[in-house]
Amino acid sequence: MKNLGNLMKQASQMQAKMAEMQAKMQEIEVTGSAGAGMLQVTLNGKFEMKKVKIDKSLVDPNDVEVLEDLLLAAFNDAKTKAESLMAEEMAKLTGGLSLPEGFKLPF
Repeated sequence: MKNLGNLMKQASQMQAKMAEMQAKMQEIEVTGSAGAGMLQVTLNGKFEMKKVKIDKSLVDPNDVEVLEDLLLAAFNDAKTKAESLMAEEMAKLTGGLSLPEGFKLPF
């Protein structure tokens, strides 16, 4: 029974650390870019878009497709950076414990 109590205590501590990490991730911002930095997208740790910066030279009403493609690329770049940062923070939290493939925390 003592081991079960210790296990429950560790789970509770892990849950508290997880909540702390989630709060921290909401505050961070990651910027992705495309077109040699001419289009930038900033996301928070919950992958919510916070800012978009577009160089004026990209705005061409006759070539909207390029702007659309760059926006997608910048968003995906920012998302990849945010996911990588989340994975690093999770590794710190779990002490390097490997989770099964497809098993993602905290989401």
